[in-house]
Amino acid sequence: MSDQLQGKKIAFLVANEGVEQVELTEPLKAVREAGAEAVLLAPDEGEIQAFNHLDKGDTFPVDEEVGNADADDYDGLVLPGGVANPDNLRTHEDAVGFVRSFFDAGKPVAAICHAPWTLIEAGVVDGRTMTSWPSLQTDLRNAGADWVDEEVVVDQGLVTSRKPDDLPAFNAKAVEELSEGVHAGQHV
Repeated sequence: MSDQLQGKKIAFLVANEGVEQVELTEPLKAVREAGAEAVLLAPDEGEIQAFNHLDKGDTFPVDEEVGNADADDYDGLVLPGGVANPDNLRTHEDAVGFVRSFFDAGKPVAAICHAPWTLIEAGVVDGRTMTSWPSLQTDLRNAGADWVDEEVVVDQGLVTSRKPDDLPAFNAKAVEELSEGVHAGQHV
């Protein structure tokens, strides 16, 4: 256990159903092992249903509804993937606004797999170099991003990766960027 994120509070934003379990649990573990407090946010109170691809996985208790959360209370944001998760999140105005707030404040954000769909909806990808699950490359390019096929990409505090196989690199870079704090180039 390191203290790289000691004293930091990191938001994990997911839909109540559809997050890819390993893309939630592995970054949660990495952030907690680095000393941060991790808070699970979702559109609705209760619990979230995770998935292992198309099969139901475990459930996790929601710490706070995103509509009641304030980005000022957090040092960074992690957006796990899964196909249904970001597709659902981008329909929730509170979730999209919460994501945009991190970019407005220059705070680090880490998004994996399909999670960049939420970033597109928040209007924060124009001019950014990013990666994602390959099927999102056209969406990201149409939104103004420079999409690349790499294990992990860091662009001014924004960390992106493609898939669960990239989690070791994603987690390492996410912890690094979260530990660095505000990035001047992260602003929209």
